[in-house]
Amino acid sequence: MVGNIPIKKFRSGSIEAAIWSNKKAVNGAEVEFKTVSLGRSFMKKGENIWRHETINLRKGDLVKVMLVIQKAQEELFLKHEGGDGNE
Repeated sequence: MVGNIPIKKFRSGSIEAAIWSNKKAVNGAEVEFKTVSLGRSFMKKGENIWRHETINLRKGDLVKVMLVIQKAQEELFLKHEGGDGNE
């Protein structure tokens, strides 16, 4: 994605999602497809350097990511109602 800029970005705190336009040749014709990069910025303990982790997803991956994130959230928050969720 050198020189490529995202179509749109969304940010919440240190979490960011960006939508990218990509092109590839299919049967001799150039077709456009979109991907999403999901990133998290953080400063590692004891260092004064910002780090950034990114994963790249295809459109079909988004529903699967949302499902597993929802299940993880349910496990952390609903099954531990007695705590404050910060264990």
